[in-house]
Amino acid sequence: MKTVFYLISIFISSTLHGWGFYAHKKINEIAIFTLPKPLFGFYKSHVDYIKEHAVDADKRRYRVADEACRHFLDGDFYECCLPIDTIPKYYKDAVLKYSEDTVLAHGIVPWYIQTMMYRLTEAFKNKDLDKILKYSADLGHYIGDCHVPLHTSSNYNGQKTNQIGIHALWESRLPELFDKNYDYFTGLATFSKDPLTQTWQVYSESFGLVDSVLKTEKKVSEKFSLDQKYAMEQRGTQLVKVYSKEFSKAYHLALGDMVEQRMRASIQMLGSFWYTCWVNAGQPDLNFEKKDPNQPVDNQDETLPKEQEKMIGREEE
Repeated sequence: MKTVFYLISIFISSTLHGWGFYAHKKINEIAIFTLPKPLFGFYKSHVDYIKEHAVDADKRRYRVADEACRHFLDGDFYECCLPIDTIPKYYKDAVLKYSEDTVLAHGIVPWYIQTMMYRLTEAFKNKDLDKILKYSADLGHYIGDCHVPLHTSSNYNGQKTNQIGIHALWESRLPELFDKNYDYFTGLATFSKDPLTQTWQVYSESFGLVDSVLKTEKKVSEKFSLDQKYAMEQRGTQLVKVYSKEFSKAYHLALGDMVEQRMRASIQMLGSFWYTCWVNAGQPDLNFEKKDPNQPVDNQDETLPKEQEKMIGREEE
């Protein structure tokens, strides 16, 4: 019965993807406090909007077929280990080398971050408040995902190593349980002279952590029985199976400060990329009327069919 329960159990709520809703919102919110004046004043006045819409990109995965590939890149399809010197740094070069179908199938997150930066820069130039907020929130999401080791591997949920559920454990369970003890002071955002190179550097760091994420979980699991490793918790109206607090604490301690450092790096990079887009747009005046955070997002750049019950593309949990 224990084996059956293990195989069919659901790890965390199905609403959690990427860093998890909690962590994505936290990254977007705290990044605002890295910004210099006058950018800080603008983003601070829209903090609720930027925070609440940090997870729009995940919600689109239930409606937009092209959305899933924007959240990851399977580095192990191209490389066996660091350094990453096989994947072309420019999207057009990667398409020429591997074909667009292949590139899209294995993810485009480093390249899509550049697309979002271009769109945000244009939105600043045009002083388009809706688009500035939309692209700012979305940029935060993709930058956050690029900092997650499991978003750089085809073994994104431990499905190849009998570690199903590790995605939600590392990216959702640990931040939710332990982020109260994290130090989020990163210093002020800075201008990035070469965002593409910086993005690939971050991606390489994430890729280099995959083995540690997986092997550490295996090692810690050896010290816990299944009854100790998992627990039942109330999530809304549902009783769901999750990693126990005791196991999560042991795994978190074994990882050192890895989760905290990846969140801190996400925050610093997001603030810097917002600032870079604004500077590249000519530092326009941002004297806008405050936007209601509950107002529907302007999705004029996306064709959004009716939402599906199941996520389109790979499911991570």
